[in-house]
Amino acid sequence: SFGAQRYTECRLDSYTQVLLQELGQGTSDWQGNFDGTLLEPSVLPARLPNVILNGATGIAVGMATDIPPHNLNEVVQACIKLLKEPKTSLDDLFKILPGPDYPTEAEIITPKEEILETYKTGKGSIRMRATYQVENGEIVINALPYQTPSTKILEQIATQIEAKKLPMIVDLRDESDEENPTRLILVPKSNRVDKEAIMNHLFATTDLQKNFRVNMNMIGLNGKPQVLDIKTILKEW
Repeated sequence: SFGAQRYTECRLDSYTQVLLQELGQGTSDWQGNFDGTLLEPSVLPARLPNVILNGATGIAVGMATDIPPHNLNEVVQACIKLLKEPKTSLDDLFKILPGPDYPTEAEIITPKEEILETYKTGKGSIRMRATYQVENGEIVINALPYQTPSTKILEQIATQIEAKKLPMIVDLRDESDEENPTRLILVPKSNRVDKEAIMNHLFATTDLQKNFRVNMNMIGLNGKPQVLDIKTILKEW
């Protein structure tokens, strides 16, 4: 049917209730909308810190924000920890919430120390790398960094092959389908070719490895935009 659960709005219905179900209980103050014809809540009475869960990206005059998404279970556990023990240090929170969780199976290769520093300062970057395995002598790329289309990767690799910069690769195929959303095949010239060396070259020269900026700039309880550490964001929620 047209209202099937495949639609994003339907799949998010339960989560939406978590953000809205206390609207009628006096949890949030109400204010006039942009033209004063209606009332709207000044903030949503969210039972979860959506800005950390969903992440946010935006740009305005003289400022921008890039907040990465996080794992639901880890964020909930971090919130519970802070509610029970408000003086919990950010270092201890980091043991529960060890980093962002992007909607991809690609791996985050940023050292833990750098991620912790990013959480403390509200600024930094996250490095993400595609994952691959070797099957029957062929390199199979099975996960790409966040927001990286396979068409772009194929184009980047094909360009290098045509420019004779990858003489050890003789064929490139896209075998992605419904069961395997990402399945890019690189066929080496022979079994003696160093597959790891090939991938290290591609990590350095294509979007198989990408950096994602983190700039946790948001409007806090004081109503002003500012870069906040992750503990402050959770506490203000």
